[in-house]
Amino acid sequence: MSAAEESLSDQGLLRLNWAQRAMPALVQIRERFERSRPLDGLRVVAALHVTPETANLMLVLQAGGAELHLAAANPLSTQDDIAAALANRFGIDVQALRGADRATYDGHLEQVMTAGPHLVLDDGCDLVGRLHTTHRELLPSVLGGCEQTTTGVVRLRAMSAESALSFPVIAVNDSPIQQSFANRHGTGQSTVDAIIRSTNVLLAGRTVVVAGYGNCGKGVADRARGLGASVIVTEVDPNRALEAVMAGFRVLPMLDAAAEGDVFVTVTGSRGVLAEPHFAAMKDNAILANSGHFDLEIDVAWLHAHCVDLRAGIRPHVDEYLLADGRRLLVLAEGRLVNLAAAEGHPPAVMDVSFAGQALCVEWLAANAGTLIPGVYDVPAQIDHGLAVLQLAAMGVRIDTLDPAQEAYLTSWRYGG
Repeated sequence: MSAAEESLSDQGLLRLNWAQRAMPALVQIRERFERSRPLDGLRVVAALHVTPETANLMLVLQAGGAELHLAAANPLSTQDDIAAALANRFGIDVQALRGADRATYDGHLEQVMTAGPHLVLDDGCDLVGRLHTTHRELLPSVLGGCEQTTTGVVRLRAMSAESALSFPVIAVNDSPIQQSFANRHGTGQSTVDAIIRSTNVLLAGRTVVVAGYGNCGKGVADRARGLGASVIVTEVDPNRALEAVMAGFRVLPMLDAAAEGDVFVTVTGSRGVLAEPHFAAMKDNAILANSGHFDLEIDVAWLHAHCVDLRAGIRPHVDEYLLADGRRLLVLAEGRLVNLAAAEGHPPAVMDVSFAGQALCVEWLAANAGTLIPGVYDVPAQIDHGLAVLQLAAMGVRIDTLDPAQEAYLTSWRYGG
């Protein structure tokens, strides 16, 4: 190991420990796992963002007895010092490099796959997809998995509907506490943080266009409005569009919003959300960011092919595309997840809840997978409830409890008014 690698490991360890201070739920689970060893003899293969928060989840699973193999879910979200600390200080197999090209990134996923997973932790259905296409020979040994993202859950449900899914997978992303706590508050804060870090733009008085009003979009819209921006929401779902209107946001088709926006944030999980017709309508110096999932929400390929000049890296994580009419469009983080590539992702306190849920779901799968049929499962209710209790305790918040008379009144049909 080189001196540079040693130095990266030391820095990564410091950052890992700093994040741990804000992750009390994971600390409690780690202490219990050290005693009970619920994952002894199991290989866990994960494709996740390699961050200090993820590192703390890996250490919890390792404490439970798991053999770990971790690949990056996104090359631009990888933090090399964290990867070095996990590999060199804790002996975990990590295949990740910040800024890796597509071939290297694919190679990392292939490398961890060869371990032969018993349990899979996925981010966007990358591992599950590979298992069902190019690595079907490994399927018989897979007990189950967890999926962290909205996009991944959508794909898994499609697989399940076609009877193509070969093992049980827990939709961690669909947990009520994950939706309200991590997706809304975590994505909202980290996305706005990334935009400001990258550009130093003053959001007050600007028009921010948020594409998608799911839980992540709600968080971005709320945070942008809180900093003084005028927020426009675009949607394809009438229920969500109505919800945005009732929350006080303007709702427009993207083609109309394109002419008004100063900053655009896509949080849909779809593709082509910002494309040629929208680029044609945008103002000079419009800022384009993606906080959905894959780098297809903004059609960066079209900009590459049709710009007359590209000034890459005019600021860290900012590429300027000069169009033929003289307008400049600023794309953040190459159209990849801006909150992870240009900032630090969700704060540790948010990921404490999310990854505590992951750890408990892995434990539950290890204990119950033999009795489950293939399909997509909700997070068990007792786990979701327990996470809320743990987080409130960590925040020092106390709540009321029902007395026996109230409990009886709310659970019986025999009482009148």
